[in-house]
Formats: sequence, C-alpha cells, structure tokens
Amino acid sequence: MPPVIIDQEYWTMYFDGSLMKKGAGVGLVFVSPLGVCMRYMVRLHFPFSNYLAEYDALINGLCIAIELGIRCLDVRGDSQLVVDQVMKESSYHDVKMATYYREVHQLEEKFDGLKLNHILRRLNEAANALAKVVFDREPVPTSVFASDQH
Repeated sequence: MPPVIIDQEYWTMYFDGSLMKKGAGVGLVFVSPLGVCMRYMVRLHFPFSNYLAEYDALINGLCIAIELGIRCLDVRGDSQLVVDQVMKESSYHDVKMATYYREVHQLEEKFDGLKLNHILRRLNEAANALAKVVFDREPVPTSVFASDQH
C-alpha cells in the first residue's frame, strides 16, 4: 500500500524506550495535525542498555513516520542524553551510540521538517506506558500497533 499523502503541517511523535528484566520495549504515540492519535509498541528481543532502548525508540518512530508518509515531524522524548546528542549538544560515549546517532541523522534527511525536543517525563506518560507494557502477558489492545524485533 502506498504511503498516505498528508498535509505539510507538523505531526507530533512522543517516544520512549524502556529496559526491564523481561526485555526492552519501545512506546510511540503519533498525533496528527487534526489530533488523531496512533499508538505503537515494539518488543526488542536483544541485549540493550537503557539509552540504546531510547535511541531505538527514536529510530523506530522515525521509520514508522517515513512509512506513513509524514514529512514534517515534531519529535518529543524524555531522554535528555539522546536529545542532546542528536542535537549535537553533547558527544556519544560508545561505538553503539555512535551508530545509532548516525542512523538518526540519515533518517533525518527523509523529512522536510524535523524538530526534536526534550520534555519532562510526566508529559511523556503515554509513550512510557506503552514501552513498559510490551512484555506484559495481557493481550495488545486493538487500538495499538505492536511488533517484535529480533
């Protein structure tokens, strides 16, 4: 199915990655310019640090936005480190973070407009909740898109 053609107004994406004993998860919430919400959760089945889970959340969100045909995106996350690194305000600490950093910047080129902002954790509760429930034994709600990455 071809990507949906949308207006050039900004969509908003909230992202969060979470590392738990059971594994790592990603929570994403997209809000269209008209206020329609779409929720995504991704179960990550490989070793992670908490910061890499945050980066993976950001990258997954950017990839989904590209698939949806979103061209202008206001990205919001509560990881100060990831936001600062991507905005080139601080340096990355290891090889894996450098790889994720480069991936974000390659995806950035596919947008006409991309903003990245740090927000308080309390303003990111919906994405945080999705990131934490990905490994619960409860069925995925019908209004949430879910996937697994191995």
